[in-house]
Amino acid sequence: MSLRPIIAMVDIMTDTALIQAERGQNATDIHLVNEAGFADWAKSLSDTQRALLDAQRFQGKGYETAILPAKPGEGAPWFAVGGVANPNELSSWCLARLAEVLPAGTYRLADGEPGPAMHGWQTAQYRNLAYRSDAEPTGARILLTGAVNKIEPAIAEAQAVNLVRRLVDTPPEDMGPAGIEAEVEALAKQYDAKLDVTRGDQLEQNFPLVHAVGRAAARNHAPRMLHLTWSPRSNGGAAPVLAIVGKGVSFDSGGLDIKSATGMALMKKDMGGAAHAIALAKLVMEHALPVRLHLLVPAVENAISGNALRPGDIVKSRKGLTVEITNTDAEGRLILADALDRASEESPDLMIDFATLTGAARVALGPDYPALMTRRSETADALIAAGRAHDDEPWRLPLPEGYAEWLESPLADCINAPKNGFAGASVAGLFLDKFVGTRKDGTPIDWAHFDTYAWRPTAKPGRPKGGEAYGLRASWHMLQARFGA
Repeated sequence: MSLRPIIAMVDIMTDTALIQAERGQNATDIHLVNEAGFADWAKSLSDTQRALLDAQRFQGKGYETAILPAKPGEGAPWFAVGGVANPNELSSWCLARLAEVLPAGTYRLADGEPGPAMHGWQTAQYRNLAYRSDAEPTGARILLTGAVNKIEPAIAEAQAVNLVRRLVDTPPEDMGPAGIEAEVEALAKQYDAKLDVTRGDQLEQNFPLVHAVGRAAARNHAPRMLHLTWSPRSNGGAAPVLAIVGKGVSFDSGGLDIKSATGMALMKKDMGGAAHAIALAKLVMEHALPVRLHLLVPAVENAISGNALRPGDIVKSRKGLTVEITNTDAEGRLILADALDRASEESPDLMIDFATLTGAARVALGPDYPALMTRRSETADALIAAGRAHDDEPWRLPLPEGYAEWLESPLADCINAPKNGFAGASVAGLFLDKFVGTRKDGTPIDWAHFDTYAWRPTAKPGRPKGGEAYGLRASWHMLQARFGA
């Protein structure tokens, strides 16, 4: 039974804004120092303060923290110290450890502005307490900044990351296809967007691959295609078209090619692509980016029953291409195929999809780097540059035309997964490429594909274990640079 009606959902961030404008309010100072400059910085301290630093084993190394009493007459009774790589060039995570361990209260940097570190200050305070009966609020740690114009964008970006986390962390019983639909519906209402939902017979006729993958699920987890459309009121008719697609497999058993218990353990995160797509669409609408937005999320559960999709079945896609099913556990690319084909019909200027698609990408790149595949090098370069600048760097993998032969079938137009095990992420990308069309002028659609893990296996400062956004910030900043806010 679902716990949602029983346990009240707790916000992922406190109602209090964690970044606030500097107006001379009382606040505790934070001093930042690195290992190279620690000895010189410590000379300004009293003997007592230096002794306390030694007791706390603080040497200015990254993520080290300490609390020291102030000298008599200095105002606040104490101040905090944080170790960073470079006090003059902060990253997203420089203040994250401090935000995790300091007492609730209001803080400011003693020297300079937090800049990009505002992000980690907020994401470090993410707590998903929805299913904890013993949950107690910990209180907010507020950071002050004089860069008032950067506060709202920083808050929105952190909230988007935490939205991905919440959606991925939610159990599959509560975040099944209906739960995903509810999230998109709430987004549509919030930003006056239109939502079309295709289910049942209409789904089978119009999105046959989505229906085939999801048809074995119980009725309350029935498959559906979600299509949200939005445009800014000012120039919606003339704005470029942006399509965002996300893989929404709420739980992946593997189908009849069933996963092991270990392989199934994290499969609530298989809708992580949808979570990224929803969060990115929220940023686009929240900032009124001058685009005509199409958000498409095929939402299914890959379950097992008497009518489950079978190895050896051949299914005709929305595009008309027939697909021989060689592996029912390669289902994500099937539902994306129909969604990408539908998005292509809008002749988008740019199409981005997110998917927790292949284990091969994780073997190659580990959890922190989303695999990126694009048709145009310029698009890849822009996404990589945006990600590098905002501590969310993707890693480009190729789409080698020579490997397309591995998707050939003697019976159908293609298979969904080869058996040779080679270049699994790239071959999955090549399969998707078959369903990304051309624009109305005949030019290939500018398409970027993220194969993301959507999960952090071990905690780091500002990045707790659990659902995680990879490639979201890179995409958002690339979109801002390309289309303008």
